[in-house]
Amino acid sequence: MKTKNKILKIGLPKGSLQESTLKLFRKAGYHITVSPRSYYPVFDDKEIEAMLIRAQEMARYVESGILDCGLTGYDWIMEQAADVKEVAELNYAKEGLRPVKWVIAVPADSKIKSVRDLRGKRIATELVGYTKRYLRAKNIKAEIDFSWGATEVKPPHLADAIVELTETGTSLRANNLRIVETILESSTRFISNRHAWQDRWKRQKMENIVMLLKGALAAEEKVGIKMNVQKKDLKRVMSLLPAMHSPTISALSDAGWYDLDVVMDEKILIDLIPRLKKAGASGIVEYQLNKVIP
Repeated sequence: MKTKNKILKIGLPKGSLQESTLKLFRKAGYHITVSPRSYYPVFDDKEIEAMLIRAQEMARYVESGILDCGLTGYDWIMEQAADVKEVAELNYAKEGLRPVKWVIAVPADSKIKSVRDLRGKRIATELVGYTKRYLRAKNIKAEIDFSWGATEVKPPHLADAIVELTETGTSLRANNLRIVETILESSTRFISNRHAWQDRWKRQKMENIVMLLKGALAAEEKVGIKMNVQKKDLKRVMSLLPAMHSPTISALSDAGWYDLDVVMDEKILIDLIPRLKKAGASGIVEYQLNKVIP
């Protein structure tokens, strides 16, 4: 039963994380409608009000209480130095299920070989506040310029170095840049306003959302697999199955036959399925998962 007049205000990241975030929520079971011209996605859950906000700004709106909670990168929490409750880490990014990195990069032929060589240099970045604190902690004075975009093209004429976000390093290499050092690793975080977290109803609502999102993420790299096995082959087939827990085994109507059902990492199936077949499994069926809740 829904609670009357209870609303959770949530911020979803606008921009590079938007599509992957909406996809994750949908896989978690939420139906979301997004109008191309609107910043207010509509959830089928009437207790949730959502707004699309740039990830760079999310933490300060959550900190101030304008939003009860939101999803943003750890990097932007650190950039804002925001006082928010980090409810959960959600390992997904624009291009995959991996953390992203902020790196110091310079032209491939630059004489800058280490962070120490940045003294007196000009650095372009969108991550100005964190970069200043990082260099200050190393007693390095440099000029930090805010970059409005296209940061990779600024060295060597507009900057000596850049601090830029990368997932694979492809864009940096394409612009003939070399990584000097990684200064921050970041993943997506579900954050809450500290007062909202103290509200019992809002906290339970957020915990439920996080549980479903984590379940959807856990299912991203896993699949279910079913097969039929004769009793004489059961032990041999079982020895090949790397289950999260013990496989589910059900007796079939045909005497001496069993049905095995197990969840496993998708990446191992290419090698595993032929081995299962050889060990005596038949009727092997692979199926996709929406959520895996421990």
